[in-house]
Amino acid sequence: MREGVEERYRALRSAIDEEVRREGRDPAGVTLVGVGKRQPPEFVAQAIEAGLTDLGESYLQEARRKFPLLPAVRKHFIGHIQSNKAKAIAATFDVVQSVDRAEAGIALGRAAQELGATLPVLLQLNITPSDRFGCRPDEADQLAETLRGQASLRLEGVMAMGPAGADSDAISRAFELAAKTLARIGGSTLSIGMSGDWREALRAGSTMVRIGEGLFGPRTDGRHT
Repeated sequence: MREGVEERYRALRSAIDEEVRREGRDPAGVTLVGVGKRQPPEFVAQAIEAGLTDLGESYLQEARRKFPLLPAVRKHFIGHIQSNKAKAIAATFDVVQSVDRAEAGIALGRAAQELGATLPVLLQLNITPSDRFGCRPDEADQLAETLRGQASLRLEGVMAMGPAGADSDAISRAFELAAKTLARIGGSTLSIGMSGDWREALRAGSTMVRIGEGLFGPRTDGRHT
């Protein structure tokens, strides 16, 4: 088993809280979502036992194998949505962060209705040219209207990824665009910030950071998050 996951979680949570206080906000208003993609369930379980309450997964099949092996946790889908998997996603996750187009939102709304549930969702923004997915900020109002028109969905805010490999100023500008879009379309959740840019995200007003490698260490497939 990997050593130090519990200590890494506590240190990361402490650093986040310190940064949030520096910005004059209450740390209780910022959720840390651990990204478990390609991480063995025993590592994830260590973080949950140390206090992690929210877990993000990008792949449906991986999540379905992993979740039964873990303590109770709030489950976030953060991967690209294939409309034909909407019902399985709605049945497996508590929150869907990555609704980037009307087709996906309508499919999720129908799936949640069939399940007799109300599904919290976030609108995924594309705030960087390097991101393949996400709704453009100037199209967010229209998508938000579509999502709010689905009786079984509850639009809670927006999610976005910062520009990979950019300097701090460019990252901050991108996150400020996400924050301005949220202010325009409405909602309480601003899910921005990952392992390499969570400080810039918090300074831009993030209420939810999604951290994988910074919490669990390098992924087992050798890639980075």
